[in-house]
Amino acid sequence: MPAIPFLDLQSLNCSLESELDQAFHDVLRSGWFILGEHVSAFEREYAQFSGTRYAVGVANGLDALHIALRVLGVGYGDEVIVPSNTYIATLLSVSFVGATPVLVEPRKTTYNINPEGIEAAITSRTKAIMPVHLYGQAAEMEAIMDIAEKYGIYVVEDNAQAHGAFYNGKPTGSFGHINATSFYPGKNLGALGDAGAITTDNPDYNIRARSWRNYGSQKKYYNEVLGYNSRLDELQAAFLLKKLPLLYSQNAERERLATLYTQNLQGVGDIITPVLADNASSVFHLYVIRTAKRDALQEYLAQQGIGTMIHYPIPPHLQEAYKHQGWKKGQFPIAEEIAETCLSLPLYPGLSDTNVEYVVEHIKRFFATHSA
Repeated sequence: MPAIPFLDLQSLNCSLESELDQAFHDVLRSGWFILGEHVSAFEREYAQFSGTRYAVGVANGLDALHIALRVLGVGYGDEVIVPSNTYIATLLSVSFVGATPVLVEPRKTTYNINPEGIEAAITSRTKAIMPVHLYGQAAEMEAIMDIAEKYGIYVVEDNAQAHGAFYNGKPTGSFGHINATSFYPGKNLGALGDAGAITTDNPDYNIRARSWRNYGSQKKYYNEVLGYNSRLDELQAAFLLKKLPLLYSQNAERERLATLYTQNLQGVGDIITPVLADNASSVFHLYVIRTAKRDALQEYLAQQGIGTMIHYPIPPHLQEAYKHQGWKKGQFPIAEEIAETCLSLPLYPGLSDTNVEYVVEHIKRFFATHSA
């Protein structure tokens, strides 16, 4: 294991061992394991956290995106606008409902979808826009919502990386008509297994989402649609209830550490540090730098015991799974440039200032010997 791992979930979760142990025993003793009081309580708490009327717990983030699109009636023949640089789950959810993902490039500065490119991508078949709050930074939601209203199309936020981020004072996951998030263990709010949720202010969408996640049934053994088995696990909900109250302080610690990185990496080699859009906050799910020497830097840091990752090495349009779309290399050059140059540094609650200084010092040493 590296001296400084990319992410130390063991320490983070073990610091809450007594609380999580209590959550486990509460569920065990309740005798109720599917859609019980812990799921209901977490849905209430997460809706309040998100600034929405409703939250619907589901099995994972991909299911949350998929079900959100089903609720809106997105299907065959429809198009959904998504960023050209995102995790493939964003596109998979569109494909799962039979719709076609239409890619729009990001801003080179923030890595989030560029609203200026969205309008040009809209056709008569466009049913929805799916912005992603990538790396923890809020996308430019006011401009996106204005475009959606102008053309009468839906917005589904992919909020998997930005729990607690804001755009112009409003939480991510509260702008769109219906929105999705993930509580995968490595997220800022992470379960101890897969978990996800849908948020919305629309009472009808809330009811539909609850039906779709539970075999298409609102009343047991009565099925209105061909639904799925995608229910947030009672045990995971109990764990998340213990973690949610800590999220704001943990996000603040992430932001502080990110600032420390940024201050100390200015002017080092060709490194580009994160940039925030006007009115946008970031919860720094990831701290992503860019450099033309990415691969060599990653190898060097690994030799020093420093864990890093690439988010993401292959953009969706070049994935084998989407070969049938006919997308070609060079078609989305900004996404490709980001994929070729981005590197995520260690950043998580519990990472010490000394650890950050160690990472920075070795980055400086690398560029001192690789300046040519």
